[in-house]
Amino acid sequence: MRFNRRQFVTASAAATALGTALPTRFASGQGAEFTYKYANNLPPSHPLNTRTKEMADKVRAETGGRVDIQIFPASQLGSDTDMLSQLRSGGIEFFTLSGLILSTLVPQTAINGIGFAFSDYDTVWKAMDGELGAFIRAQIGKAGLVAMDRIFDNGFRQMTTSTRPITSPDDLRGFKMRVPVSPLWTSMFKAFDSAPASINASELYTALQTKIVDGQENALTGIWALKLYEVQKYCSMTNHMWDGFWFLANRRAWERLPEDLRTIVARNVNAAAVAQREDLAKMSGTVQQDLAAKGIVFNTPKTDAFRDKLRSGGFYAEWKGKLGDEAWSLLERYSGKLG
Repeated sequence: MRFNRRQFVTASAAATALGTALPTRFASGQGAEFTYKYANNLPPSHPLNTRTKEMADKVRAETGGRVDIQIFPASQLGSDTDMLSQLRSGGIEFFTLSGLILSTLVPQTAINGIGFAFSDYDTVWKAMDGELGAFIRAQIGKAGLVAMDRIFDNGFRQMTTSTRPITSPDDLRGFKMRVPVSPLWTSMFKAFDSAPASINASELYTALQTKIVDGQENALTGIWALKLYEVQKYCSMTNHMWDGFWFLANRRAWERLPEDLRTIVARNVNAAAVAQREDLAKMSGTVQQDLAAKGIVFNTPKTDAFRDKLRSGGFYAEWKGKLGDEAWSLLERYSGKLG
């Protein structure tokens, strides 16, 4: 299936920017032997949902209707924190979640978000499809969850504000910046001397609209999908971290599937992830143009000063200590020396 950016743009505009429950879910007929719920926090039109809908259809066909994966997009089943709790309890069987948010349960999953660790996508995929990704999945397994082999792309993240462009670390001093509910995000922006506030994605638009915070950071596709151009003015292309979505399964639910069905599901989920990565790569240039047309003003600051600030502020040393020598050594195998 060819991904159509226009469909993404049109449908995203119709989706709620608040991330609240929508009356839409992707489901099929009754009578499956295994009916599993898959939840995520993205609009139905996002490439992740486009590709996982395709995945669910293929799984249903290849299993002869035995496995029916019903998709609940746009935080319909709760906040990220709520859905992670449901996944662990078995209330939902599948969930895609940023490793940086999952780090509240599995600390090592935050490692892909270490500031300025990855310079480009070639480095990202070598690491996440290689030894670093294998290490992270093993840590997730210890927490009673199963992570598929291929991680979905959530993009390099940029900083947006409603007040002024971010051109240097000094601009972040005292700045009210929304961050996801993740210790690493909070730690990074504290190292920049800003005032980070942990807010779930479902509450982000309102928090910006009501000035609880003055800025946030996100991938360009997320900025567009959540219609943040309505409540933000400037976007600084910092590429300060890369983030992805692990496709997670409740271990008990996963092991209830016979091995042949698990093979079919895993193969199609991993293929969907690779296709979704390609979708986002195709969108990367055009989404920036679309945001500019909506009034977003872009700038591209030099990042050396930001990296130096993290180093001098002890951010790298702190997270090497938290994540452990093994994890840090694997990261630096791909990123080069950080701290």
